[in-house]
Amino acid sequence: MIDVGALLQKVETAAPIDAVEAVAAELGDMVDASAVALLVADFSGRAVVRLTSAGRVDGARGHGVEQAETLPLPGTVHERVLRTQQADVEAVADGARMIVPVTDRGDAIGLLELELPRYPSADEITDISSAAHALAYVVIAARRHTDVFEWGQRSAPFALAAEIQRRLLPASYTCEAGQFTLAGWLEPASSVGGDTFDYTLDRDFLQVSITDAVGHQVEAALLATLLVGALRNGRRKGLELGAQAQYANDSLAENSASGQFVTGQLLRLELSTGVAHIVNAGHTLPLRLRDGKVEEIELAVEAPFGVLPGKAFQVQPFPLEPGDRIVFLTDGMLERNAASLDVAAALADSADLHPREVVHELGAAVLRATDGDLEDDATMVCLDWYGGPPRGRSTQFGADPDRASAPA
Repeated sequence: MIDVGALLQKVETAAPIDAVEAVAAELGDMVDASAVALLVADFSGRAVVRLTSAGRVDGARGHGVEQAETLPLPGTVHERVLRTQQADVEAVADGARMIVPVTDRGDAIGLLELELPRYPSADEITDISSAAHALAYVVIAARRHTDVFEWGQRSAPFALAAEIQRRLLPASYTCEAGQFTLAGWLEPASSVGGDTFDYTLDRDFLQVSITDAVGHQVEAALLATLLVGALRNGRRKGLELGAQAQYANDSLAENSASGQFVTGQLLRLELSTGVAHIVNAGHTLPLRLRDGKVEEIELAVEAPFGVLPGKAFQVQPFPLEPGDRIVFLTDGMLERNAASLDVAAALADSADLHPREVVHELGAAVLRATDGDLEDDATMVCLDWYGGPPRGRSTQFGADPDRASAPA
C-alpha cells in the first residue's frame, strides 16, 4: 500500500523546485516503477508538458537544468485520460505503462505517467490514483514558491501584456461543486485585448465576472488590472452586487484617463435558493443551453465601467433553472475576424462535454474560424447549474466521474 504520509513528508523536506521529483522518486520506490514523470497541462489547452531535470531531452525546451517536452494532446491517450478522468493501464513487453489524471476539484492539473515492472492489481491502481490526487496538492503548493511550473506550461513565451493579464485570472480555471460546475478559458489575441474572467465561492454565494477592457497590449492589461482589483476589493469588503459594480466603476473613472472603459458582467448566485442576479455593464449577452436549445439571455444593457462616475447599476434578476448551461463570453468570440463562428452551434455540439472541455472546444472553434490569428481576445465562462440544496459532490481522486467527458 502506498504511504501518502511518506510522500507528503518528502515534499516538506525537499526544496519547492524538487518537490514533485521527490514525490515521484518515493512513489517509484513504493511501486517498483522504473520511471515516474509528471506531465502538466500547457497554457494552450492543447498539449501537456513533461518536466524533468534529468539531462537533455531531444526537442525539449531548456531553462537551466530544467527540461520541458511539449506533447500535443489531440488523438492521444493523454487526451483520453484528461477528458474521462480515468486511469489508463497498458501492458507492454517488460511490464505496464500507467497514466493517471492529476486533478483537484475538477481542475485537470496534468497527468502522472509510470513505467511498472508488472501489470498493476486493482488495489495498486487505486493506490496510485490516490497518490496522483495528492500530487495535485503538491503541485498547487510548490508552484507558489517557484516559476518552474509556470515556465514549463508556456510552450510559447508571453509578452509583457500577457504576463500582466494572466495574473488577473483565477488560480484554477475549473471548479466542481455539489450544485454546479464552472470552467473558464481565455484565447489571447496576438495583440492582447484586456479580457479577464474571475469567480469566487463561499458558503452562501457563487460570484462570477467576465470583463473586456478597451484597447490592446499593456494599456488594456493595466486598465483590466485596475478594474479586476476594484471588483475583488469591493467583493472582499462584503459589498452587495450593485455596490461592487459602483465601487469598481468609480475606481476606474477616478484612476484612468478619459475615454478608458471596461465592459463586463457580474453574476451573484445564492446557493441556498438558486436565485441569481446580474449586472450588465455594456457587455455581450450570455447564452443559455436549455433542453437542447441555445438562446441569448435578454438583459438590459447599461454603460460600461468607467464611463459615468457615480452611476448606480441595475441589479437584474438572472433566469436560472436546474439543468441550465450558461456561457458568458466576450465580443472576441463574435466580432472582427471571429464573426464567421456560429457560437450557438458550437455550444450545442458540445452539450455532452464537461464545462472544462466545453470552453476548450469553443476556444479551438474560434481559432479555426480565424485561422489561428485572433484580432481580439476570446474569453468564455461555462456554468452548469444542477440546483438543489447546498451539498458535497461525488468525487473520485479529485473529479466527479459522472460529470466527466467521453473520449474524443
